[in-house]
Amino acid sequence: MSALTRRPAPTVVDSESDEDADLGPSKSQRKRDMHALQELGERLVELPASRLGPMGLPEVLLDAIALCRKITAHEGRRRQMQLIGKLMRRVDADAIRAELDVDDDRHRAETAVMHAAESWRDALIATPDRLTEFVQRYPQAITRGLHPLLRSACTEHSRAQRGRHYRELYREIREILLAETRPPQTDTGHLA
Repeated sequence: MSALTRRPAPTVVDSESDEDADLGPSKSQRKRDMHALQELGERLVELPASRLGPMGLPEVLLDAIALCRKITAHEGRRRQMQLIGKLMRRVDADAIRAELDVDDDRHRAETAVMHAAESWRDALIATPDRLTEFVQRYPQAITRGLHPLLRSACTEHSRAQRGRHYRELYREIREILLAETRPPQTDTGHLA
């Protein structure tokens, strides 16, 4: 054979199994997934221990989270967070995210009620006649005895004080607003 002789071109196998072969996620995707798990782990580290218990996390993950809270050195904490991210691969991250999202929604709702209660308190102290509007909007306020409490809070406010009645008025309004936003509870213990 001379040097000019051509070798036959390799044959290309055109099979559907090669096209459908699952190569898995790319290295970049695996890194993004790992960072997402590590960020989820960071959210878990920020939660109080009382919130972690009901999530049903593995003991080794709970121990790693508890240890991470104690570490103050930057590099040590970073490495512990990497370990937590690695341990997070063994748990159902979507279920944890869903539970944290529900918790975040509940927190946002409670914050909104708190701000609304502050606004109502300030509006009622500024204009006590708005108590009628408040009672019409929230009928359960009728039984709460807001009128004497509002009168005492207005007296404190006129003396440039924010005392006990001012705080009590806020608490009562907040309870009324919370009762309005809570779903009604059904009594399943007694059947008629």
